[in-house]
Amino acid sequence: MKRVVTFGPGPQFKGGIANYNTSLARALDSHPDLEVHIVSWTQQYPAIIPRDFIDRKSKSDLLSGTRIKVHYLLNYNNPFSWNRTFKLIRSLNPDRVIIQWAIAVQGIPLRYLARKLRKSGIRVFFDLHFVVQKENSRLDRILTHRCIRHSDAYVVHSLKTFRELEELLPGRAYNLVSGKDAPAEGGIPVVKLYHPVYDMFRKDPSFNAAEFKASLGLGEHVFLFFGFIRKYKGLHHVIEAFNLVARKRKDVSLLIVGELFWNTLDESKFSTRLKNAVFGLAKRIFLSKQDDERNYRPLELVEKYGLQERVVAITEFVPNEDVHQYFQVSNSILLFYLTATPSGVESMAYNFGLPILATRVGHFPETIRDGYNGYLADPEDPTSMAEVMLRSIEAPIPQKNVYATSAEMSWKNYASAIMAR
Repeated sequence: MKRVVTFGPGPQFKGGIANYNTSLARALDSHPDLEVHIVSWTQQYPAIIPRDFIDRKSKSDLLSGTRIKVHYLLNYNNPFSWNRTFKLIRSLNPDRVIIQWAIAVQGIPLRYLARKLRKSGIRVFFDLHFVVQKENSRLDRILTHRCIRHSDAYVVHSLKTFRELEELLPGRAYNLVSGKDAPAEGGIPVVKLYHPVYDMFRKDPSFNAAEFKASLGLGEHVFLFFGFIRKYKGLHHVIEAFNLVARKRKDVSLLIVGELFWNTLDESKFSTRLKNAVFGLAKRIFLSKQDDERNYRPLELVEKYGLQERVVAITEFVPNEDVHQYFQVSNSILLFYLTATPSGVESMAYNFGLPILATRVGHFPETIRDGYNGYLADPEDPTSMAEVMLRSIEAPIPQKNVYATSAEMSWKNYASAIMAR
């Protein structure tokens, strides 16, 4: 029996990458000839980062019914744990290790791990959620370059990411194949796939959507913004665009569901104040942009525009078992991002049949067909965004189109494509 290791945050962590890594492991575990291990961080980031990354609310066991073994071991701040992680993986003698690459700062311990694994004869695959970091500082590019070059194969979710890989690591022979292509000889394999549709989030047929909708005071047409509130996701533009829509229609609501990314620790504690001070200094020294995202407060626009009766904001982490409620009371999802890599929220929307209203940035034009499974707006243009929001009401996207888009975007197909390389 072959063994496979998926390295990344385990199910005790918050966020899309933890959900992704867990879903990939589940898909691999469905193959009866594979023994699957999740090897996870215990601490993903430098200790100075002022944020709690642990999911302390979800009650559901995402690995129930599987044979998957989870090992929480690698601590970013403890180099001794890096070597213990390598020794554990080596002792498992896996056919391959699939490393989730999503944040450049993790490149220091991951470079150590990838190099040691490859030197011991273990195949390393980097599953690239990005190549060019959204913040795109010089330090991010250095860490990315130094780490991801230590790989035997890559997985990308868009052609944009592949082009960035070619630019970051030029002069190499790449063999770009889709998930349906037969394995080819020569070059470094790059498997161009997609962000699979999450199977852990699905409709609950017994859920009373009308009652929940009424309890939140939502109107007939509900636009959903879901996920961590970060500047690159453009919530400020979402609210500005909704303000224009709300002037024209009385039957619309904006539902904002997401944790404030930099507001998860007790600000009254000395340790939090110290982390904030040190982290702020580090950002000023190392990042090319001086804009500190911790000062991002888009929800202030709700009061500015007098939208308190039209906007419902739930600014806390939502347990996995409650996610479906917000998708089931919404008519479309808003992804008016400033920059975009393949999005877990987009994947979730497909699973609920929600049309996607997004900006023409990143990979969105590859996956969203304007007028078929969603609508595309001009980036950083609230007027254009308001127009597509109104269009989604006046010319609604059939749910069957959304479901058809994701028909082949299953985790099973995804895992099979990786194991074929």
